[in-house]
Amino acid sequence: MTSVEQYFKSQARSFAAAKEALNRVVVLIPCHNEEVAVGETVASFRKALPEATIYVYDNNSSDRTSAIACAAGAIVRTEKRQGKGEVVRRMFADIDADIYVLADGDATYDASALPNMVARMRTEQLDFINGARKSSSVKAYRPGHRLGNAALTGMVRMIFGRQFKDMLSGYKVFSRRFVKSFPSMSRGFEIETELTVHALELRMPCVELDTNYFERPTGSFSKLNTFRDGARIAKLIASLIKNERPLSFFGLMGAFLILASVLLAAPLAETYLQTGLVPRLPTAILAVGLTIVGVFSIFTGLILDMVTTMRREMKRLHYLSIPLASEAPSHLHGARAVLSLLSSLE
Repeated sequence: MTSVEQYFKSQARSFAAAKEALNRVVVLIPCHNEEVAVGETVASFRKALPEATIYVYDNNSSDRTSAIACAAGAIVRTEKRQGKGEVVRRMFADIDADIYVLADGDATYDASALPNMVARMRTEQLDFINGARKSSSVKAYRPGHRLGNAALTGMVRMIFGRQFKDMLSGYKVFSRRFVKSFPSMSRGFEIETELTVHALELRMPCVELDTNYFERPTGSFSKLNTFRDGARIAKLIASLIKNERPLSFFGLMGAFLILASVLLAAPLAETYLQTGLVPRLPTAILAVGLTIVGVFSIFTGLILDMVTTMRREMKRLHYLSIPLASEAPSHLHGARAVLSLLSSLE
């Protein structure tokens, strides 16, 4: 064998190794005190997709979550910063894969739907699939959670896009370039909102698929607080509107201030036209002040909108610079092609 053949065969082996390393699926399960359900969760995903590697990240559990997850066949790691958003940020940073599946460790999501979701990701080259929850059980999906989800999802649909109807579902599938371009900032359950808005803002190819949603096993309890976490999600949405839609945010604020100044000034203007006097000087000063602040607010929105547009373009370019996991570096493609030619000449 010539040195040329040896070189290209080594490059072809590198290509195969790179493709094998990246062309894999990982299931990421953040957990906090889920000893009752985590074993069943891991087992169901292992059965549904045997080739997937399952990671359970224990977030300061005080029970046997880690031991049970390990016994069920998962790779167990820990994250000391409390909160689902903290765990997701750590998982996305630590793990390199082709397709990432995010699910809760409470055995409520339908693992049997995963093969179809992964197949859709590959065949349609999607970056994001949201598993919309479908359940007729009141215990599985409490009315308060349904109402809060509908209200918060409706806000996001109205502002960022109408592609998703169950934004707060914890069952999601991502591509490599989604994960590696995601600037996670959330700490808690508001992470689902941030994930959804990231896909909408960068106009990624994505779909939403209905999936069954089951009751928690007996003895397992939800860590979600309807009012506390709902308030955090609403706060995040307001922050995202300010950061991603500054013209709408500051423009509406400015328009409201100008409208208030007009309402205050209207009676003063009427009195002035009738008598030539301005009897309520403090009110007049307030009206002028509101107008000035309102105009400044609108111009602030215009300036920040230009900055946001440039920032969004940079984020989009970074996202596009990350190759699809199924793609190998161009020089390895060339090595494989030359090796094929050498083989045909033997």
